[in-house]
Formats: sequence, C-alpha cells, structure tokens
Amino acid sequence: MGKFWDRVFGLPGQNQVDEQTKTVFETLNGYTPVFNELGNDPFTKDAVRSAINAIATNAAKLSPKHIRRTEEGIAPAKKSQWQHLISRRPNEIMSAFDFYYKTFAQLYLHNNAFIYLKHNSNGVLEGLYPIEFSMAEMVESKTNQLYIRFQFLNGKQLVAPYEDFIHLRRFYVHSDLFGESNEKALRSTLSLLQTSDDGIVNAVKSSAYLRGLIKYNTILKDKDLVSNRDSFVKDYLDVSNNGGVAALDSKADYTELKNDPKMVDSKQMSIIQDKVYRYFNISEAIVTSSYDENQWNAFYESVLEPLAIQFSQEFTEKLFTKEEQKRGNEIIFEANRLAYASNTTKISLLRDLAPLGLFTINEGREIFNMAPVDGGDERIKTLNVVNAAKADEYQLGKKSTDVKSTKGGETDDEDEDDDS
Repeated sequence: MGKFWDRVFGLPGQNQVDEQTKTVFETLNGYTPVFNELGNDPFTKDAVRSAINAIATNAAKLSPKHIRRTEEGIAPAKKSQWQHLISRRPNEIMSAFDFYYKTFAQLYLHNNAFIYLKHNSNGVLEGLYPIEFSMAEMVESKTNQLYIRFQFLNGKQLVAPYEDFIHLRRFYVHSDLFGESNEKALRSTLSLLQTSDDGIVNAVKSSAYLRGLIKYNTILKDKDLVSNRDSFVKDYLDVSNNGGVAALDSKADYTELKNDPKMVDSKQMSIIQDKVYRYFNISEAIVTSSYDENQWNAFYESVLEPLAIQFSQEFTEKLFTKEEQKRGNEIIFEANRLAYASNTTKISLLRDLAPLGLFTINEGREIFNMAPVDGGDERIKTLNVVNAAKADEYQLGKKSTDVKSTKGGETDDEDEDDDS
C-alpha cells in the first residue's frame, strides 16, 4: 500500500503544501466546508446497491472523446495525448470501464466524487485516479489558493490544490462546495428495509420452533417442574437420538401454542424498494434489465444524459487550459442510444435518414451491432436529395446563376467566382 501511495500521491513538496494550508475555507453561506459520510453504509442494502449498480454499469458505457469544435465543424482531435487516458487506461490498475463505474458509483453513493489528476514532473497528465475518502475539507493557503484535505480510511491524509481534482456533485444545494449526503434523506427508507429484512429472518426462525405448554396432572415442586420441562425440551430437540419426537405419559398434557409470525408481504416490500428506486430516479425495469425502448429512452434522458453533460463540462474544464478551450478543445461523453432501440425503429431510422447522408455505411452497421467493413466510412446519399443551391443545375441541366456571353468570354459573374 505504501509504495502505491507514494507512486500516486508522493508529489514533490507535498509536506510544504500541507504546512501552507492552515485556514479553513470560508464559504458564502456559512456552511462548514467539510464533507463527512456518517452512519451505516447504504451500499450494504441490496436495493440501494442494485440501483447504483444499474446506473453505474450503464453510465460506464458512455464513450468519452476529445474533439475540436471550430468554424468548420466538429472533428475528433488528432494525436490527442488525453484520448488513451480517458477512453482506454486512466491509470495502471483500472480499465476505462472500471474507472468510470467506480466514479459513477461513488457519485451516487456519496453525492460527491473526486478524480485526482496526476501530472509528471513536466506537467504532463499521466493518470486519473478516483478518490475514496472518509472525510474531505476545503482549506485555504496564505496566498488564498484553495486546497482540499482528504482523510482516508487507512488513516493517511492528502492535501493538494483543488484544481488538481475533477469534482462531481449531486444534490448540490446548500453547501457552496459539496453535494449533500444521502444519510438523512435515505435514513427512514433504509430503516424500513432493515426492519422488513429482520422481520423475514425472525419469521423463518420462529416457524422452525415448537412452542407450547406442558400441564402436569400431579403437584410438583418448582425445581421438579423446571427439570421435567428441560428434559422434554432436550428429548424433543435431540434429533440425533429420537428424530425430534418426545413422549408424554398420562401424568402430563401438552398444548401447542400457535405461532403465526407476521412479516412484510410482497406488495409492501415492493413499495419500500420502489422508494429507493425513485430516490435514484430509476425504475424497476432498469434495475432488472427488463426495459423496453421507451423505458430506456426515459432513463437515458433523465439520468445518463445529465451525467454525460456534467462529466463533459468538468473534464473539459480540468483537462484543458483556457487557451486550449478557446481553440475548441472539448471532452464529450456520447452514448449510442440506438443500440437499445427496437429493430423496427432502427430499420425505419435508416430508411428515412440514410438517404439524406446522415450515416456512413459503418455507422449504419454499428446500429445493428455489425462489424465495420473496408470503405464503410463513405456516406451514401440518394440522387433524389440535392443541395438547394444546385437544384436548377441538377434538374434543368443549367447553372443556377445566369451567365451573360461576351466576346471575350468573361463576365462580372465569372470574376466574382474567381475572387471567391
């Protein structure tokens, strides 16, 4: 652990940074800039875990891309030094899917997620690391620079400039810096889940025991009553000796006490689980992967698309300088929504839009989960669709601009075309 810690966080001058950060950052609204996840871990509850897993699994399939947005349009950045990190291997121990899954899960579990941007001695970004912490606190240096101090589960601390982290938040309302914890909002629902689980366990245990009264037809001393009772219980429970069957003579009668344990029924359990799913803004169909096209589109627009926008903006801000952003550099997160459409929708979409030149052959094949082919990056466009500026030339066989003949064969129009 020590070696890995030093390899990731062992920055030159780290202790000096720690000495400089003595003042707690003063927020605008007076809230203490400290985030501390208290109470029981909600991730131990199966309903919470299944909800977060459904979101993190699908969000981790978003495709990050480094693009450049210019006057000529949008195009993938060539020879990008960030593309491999954000789409293949963010750090030496995580694949891109693992990295984003962990980040999205942390975001929904804590409503705060931090990604540490590790730079080498030359200032080149060489790794992205999601941070799992027990406490985070914003502090200021003597030069009014904002730092963040993390307390880790192993007892270690890290103090580093806030600008060295990608910070993602949910329920970002009261605090100026942190998203709000799930603890208070989920406390009653988690209590209901725990009570229902305990009720089922106790009901199963209760139904496995025999309960009743033994009435002796003779007068016995207290110690004899206890002794006879214990003997009966021992004989009944000792399955290895008698198969759990005990015998009584005429001196005693046994009356069974009916045991009717109460527990949460399936309808009530469904209501409790639905409270968890609604809190995370998903449906049971998404959790159980039984969604149809409309349910997936609703999930995408309400959950995945906002996450894609949030991640795109924060990654762009932290990975690029202001000058690089002015030159059109962006990180965007895309999703192939059509992968979850029905075949009828896919066929209709290609039939209506492919003739307009909106898809290449390979893009069309990708919609049907087919492998790309050589030469498949060419766009196919029907002859029934033509550029409006060239409609007359195409339909009437003449140029769209009137050309007046002269002896020299030159006109003002031709000169105008040459100048353009």
